[in-house]
Amino acid sequence: MIGSRRQRWPTVVRRTGLELAAVGVPAVAALLGHPPFSWSVPAALVACALLPLRHVWPPLALLGGLWGLAGGLGWPPALVALYALGRRSGRVSRTLPWLALPVVAAVGPVLVTQDLAWQDSALTVAFAGLFAGAPAAMGLLMSTRARLTASLRELERARESAVAASQDAARAQERARIGREIHDAVGHHATLIAVGAAALAASTADDETRQAAERIRTLAKRALAEMRTALGLLDSGGEQVAGLTEIAALVAGAQASGVDVEIAQSGTVAELTSGVGRAAYRVVQESLTNATRHASGAPVRVELCWRPDELGVQVSNPAAPPRSDRRRRDAFGSGGAGLMGLVERVTSVGGQLSAGPAPGGGFAVRATFPLSPVPPLGATAGLVVAAGGADPASHTQSVT
Repeated sequence: MIGSRRQRWPTVVRRTGLELAAVGVPAVAALLGHPPFSWSVPAALVACALLPLRHVWPPLALLGGLWGLAGGLGWPPALVALYALGRRSGRVSRTLPWLALPVVAAVGPVLVTQDLAWQDSALTVAFAGLFAGAPAAMGLLMSTRARLTASLRELERARESAVAASQDAARAQERARIGREIHDAVGHHATLIAVGAAALAASTADDETRQAAERIRTLAKRALAEMRTALGLLDSGGEQVAGLTEIAALVAGAQASGVDVEIAQSGTVAELTSGVGRAAYRVVQESLTNATRHASGAPVRVELCWRPDELGVQVSNPAAPPRSDRRRRDAFGSGGAGLMGLVERVTSVGGQLSAGPAPGGGFAVRATFPLSPVPPLGATAGLVVAAGGADPASHTQSVT
């Protein structure tokens, strides 16, 4: 507040100084002149005092100075009023009719009181017209200059917007090209894996081998569908987008792969938007992946808690991994890029994500999602890593 007042003070001082100069300089010029009539000086001073009215409506200041022009000393304040008139009107058609008043007021007393030849009368009228038109023309030029400056600024902003739009379009095209290349390359191999798994399942007589091949085929098809969804290549009539309804199948697939995982659900199930459903699915998927990598052999629990206004998702492994699994976990590194991706995905649908030590030991990932439409949050997610080495239980992720 104090800073804003300090910034206003120079502007107030400058405007006050200009106003005093606009009124005081014409007043001094009128006092230094030779009055042809006894009322010339008072009329000129009244015209100077009325100059602030030009901020309300410029013709008011001009009309207030006509009596000073008739007295012979009103030209100094008239110049200021005529400049303001041209500056505020901005058009010749609006300014030109007002120029006749000061010309008539200045020339009328001269023609009445003096016997001039027609040549001298014409020169007097021409001189008065030029004297009245010069400040008005200056005001018109300044108004035109201001409009041209504003137009140039608009053009510059439009050019910057066009350049930014062109860059965005180029980036979008490059992303689309990369997406197509990824789809063609990875999709080809995923299709070959699915076809090979299907052939193996059809040709083998061993039940375990057939089940394993079917699981590989299902995972390959799911990976291909998710990749197409992420790249925007899946039509509306295609497979169902991975979401909350796929979590049970995801847990079942993990159980079939040998992971000790269970799922629990509480509360009344409500309808979710596709974005929230995909985000919840990704939380469970990434948490199960991390559990199998970092805590192989430890039991994992997936909990879905439905509340009146939000959905809570928690994936936890209560038991700490064995030492041998920790050594295997360290081989994967502890960059935490997966959790960072989850933070962006969860916050994009208005949710919150946290990851850290579970109350009873082990590690837990918790996410909450709104059940009503919420505007996407900005990039306010932060990752806080506590000291404690590479143990997942020593990492804490929070959304601020």
